[in-house]
Amino acid sequence: MHSSRRQWWTQGLALGATATLPVGAQAGKVRHWVLVHGAWHGGWCWRKLVPKLASPGERVWTPTLTGLGDRAHLLRADVDLQTHVLDVCALLEMEDLRDVVLVGHSYAGMVIAGVADRMPERLAQLIYLDAFMPDAGKALRDYTAPAGALAASAPPAPPAPPRDWRVPPRQTAREFGIEDPVEAAWVQERLRPQSALTFVQPLPLREGFPHGVRRAYIRCTDDPWFVEAAERAARQGAVVRELRGHGHDAMWTAPAALAQLLTELVGA
Repeated sequence: MHSSRRQWWTQGLALGATATLPVGAQAGKVRHWVLVHGAWHGGWCWRKLVPKLASPGERVWTPTLTGLGDRAHLLRADVDLQTHVLDVCALLEMEDLRDVVLVGHSYAGMVIAGVADRMPERLAQLIYLDAFMPDAGKALRDYTAPAGALAASAPPAPPAPPRDWRVPPRQTAREFGIEDPVEAAWVQERLRPQSALTFVQPLPLREGFPHGVRRAYIRCTDDPWFVEAAERAARQGAVVRELRGHGHDAMWTAPAALAQLLTELVGA
């Protein structure tokens, strides 16, 4: 019995050593796509896009942020923007990901900016997909609160905890641009409430952000906060492209067109 047990541990350790070899050591340099979903979604929302991006030399990661998707059971009132930033940072660190193309959809523009501020050396490029693009000290609520040109279309700001700390999805799946009723129902069943702190916590960024990391912006809709973000990105020298006519969730409604555009932006 003792001999069998020692053999089992020896085999297990050998397998563990093989599994922990860096990807680059096994297959040469690898580009890593890390796709971060927006508010109320989960890693599941990239399932149509992933096969379009995955290829030899390319690996695609689709983390789910705390309290959402398959991690909805972890939702708490104290889950905030920094929790979600650390979710993605932990993935990059634990998997030792480098040469990362970090894509943030919608709310996740806030998240990827926080990741880039903490780990710029691991990133090759930031791509904002119809996303918020924060300046230092800004919260998502700052971009949607009624003010100036945004006043007419902005939704009410999410309430602050502890009152009504769960923010339900503000839109139906069809309003995200998913017209097929069967697919819209499938997506709708997977949208989950999100902690209000994620919308109201300011994002501190160090001086010099984005610390030499290339940025690009893809605008999909006419929502005023995304129009403003795309215009600001262009003024700051980022590459800006449009993927119109497919709604906000282009990764679901136009995966082939989005994959092609993402690949072009990485090569630009």
